[in-house]
Amino acid sequence: MKPPLLRVPGTAIFLNRGKATAPLAMRANVEHNEILHEHVLILSIETAPQPHIPAEERLKIDDLGYADDGIFYVAARFGYMDKTNVPALLPLIRAASAESPLNEDKLSYFVSHIELVPGQTPGMSSWRKHLFIATSRITADAADAFQLPRDRTVIMGSRIEL
Repeated sequence: MKPPLLRVPGTAIFLNRGKATAPLAMRANVEHNEILHEHVLILSIETAPQPHIPAEERLKIDDLGYADDGIFYVAARFGYMDKTNVPALLPLIRAASAESPLNEDKLSYFVSHIELVPGQTPGMSSWRKHLFIATSRITADAADAFQLPRDRTVIMGSRIEL
């Protein structure tokens, strides 16, 4: 970016579905606030088709090709019977990666939220749009589902017309 993006102290953990795209909350933070934390962890949660995943098999860490940019990606695997507790992953991540200090005093969680609304976009009948929107609203709250501390969690949203 020109001018260079301001990096602020601390660590931001952005929850995302994978590493193929930038997290919506991270993009919004950069576009609107024109800042990025000094250390950034992009975290995706995967549920395996087995009841439990041992701690030694829980994480896959990737520096995304740039070891000194302060941004890295972690895929955390949980079994379908495991509790999905993101803060409990911090000691495992800290032990496995030297790129981020993960200082709990300066750590913030960022969650993306997409609101779907009916629109005039062609391709789906009106009743199907309403049904799809209704079912999208019954998903679990990400902060609760991943046991994120509310006082350190920022939820950034976007609205999409169907």
